[in-house]
Amino acid sequence: MIDIHCHILPGMDDGPATEEESLEMCEIAARDGIRTIVATPHTGSGVYSSRGKDVKAAVSRLNASIKKKRSDLTILPGHDTRIYPELIDDIVSGKVLTMNDARKYVLLELPVQSIPFYVERVIEKLKEQGIRSIISHPERNYHVQADPDVLKKFLSLDVIFQITAMSLTGGFGEPAQDTAVRLLEKGLAHIIASDAHSKGKRPPALSAAVEKAAEIIGMKKAQEMVTTSPQDVVT
Repeated sequence: MIDIHCHILPGMDDGPATEEESLEMCEIAARDGIRTIVATPHTGSGVYSSRGKDVKAAVSRLNASIKKKRSDLTILPGHDTRIYPELIDDIVSGKVLTMNDARKYVLLELPVQSIPFYVERVIEKLKEQGIRSIISHPERNYHVQADPDVLKKFLSLDVIFQITAMSLTGGFGEPAQDTAVRLLEKGLAHIIASDAHSKGKRPPALSAAVEKAAEIIGMKKAQEMVTTSPQDVVT
């Protein structure tokens, strides 16, 4: 399996504080069947502002430590960026990373409370540059919870919607779980990712969510959400 949204780099944001905990998270992911993780520290929120070059350096260090443990796991660079009007300029400069630094897909986070008026224009500008947008955990957005169909307007812009594993299994509460289920039913969820932050409360695991999704859309489609669909994103 491939996890495209994971806060696994030490000391970058509100994820693990130490490399030791990062490696423990890697072990949890490997045991769950995850073989590739995109490290996506927060940026653009005004709270965390990790720079692209620092993320890539941290990924190299973590991969070197994983190799010493002979673990069958690979970490790739990326960002979990809050969407903002000047985003395209920061991607071009390298301050904000696309998925695997390939300039093909970018992971975008909406504010919890709303969908800002400028979101569509930013996504349009990214598309003009050949970059497709992945909106992370829309099921946790209050606007989407009230009306999941609001996401349909983004489909014409080739947007991908990534739901959180723990939302499906109930870890983010009933509204997020109900909305995640509704998005699956409506075909408005394309990838499942962990959005992991720790080894305890928010671990990097996908298999339980795949089982839950399979109850709704069937096992074949559920497995594609953690294999073939994210594979397209990271290659």
